Amino acid sequence: MPRVKRGTKRRAKRKKILDRASGYFLTKSKLYRAAKEATERGLKFAFSGRKQRKRQYRSLWIVRIGAAAKLNGLSYNQFIHGLKVAGVELDRKILADLAVRDAAAFADLATQAKSAIASAA
Repeated sequence: MPRVKRGTKRRAKRKKILDRASGYFLTKSKLYRAAKEATERGLKFAFSGRKQRKRQYRSLWIVRIGAAAKLNGLSYNQFIHGLKVAGVELDRKILADLAVRDAAAFADLATQAKSAIASAA
């Protein structure tokens, strides 16, 4: 079996880690072991952060929809239930955008939700 010295591969691997760690404070951007620990930690937080961002946006949309529904005389859950009964299939992202940018269209949806709840009961 031939002997492998790993010169270029090792250098490339270390260079990649140190490039990712550029901008970190003191040792974390200069020394390989500290940089490796810092970048692994950073990548872990980046992964979980991508999941948290989705949660945070959904909760923001829900708050916005709830506030706009209150202005139209409905609670959030009444509004969503009314839309489901009426057969309106808009997701929360679109509903929140309507609530912020087009109050008239949101008011129309609220009246649809109210009438659907009234007819179902």
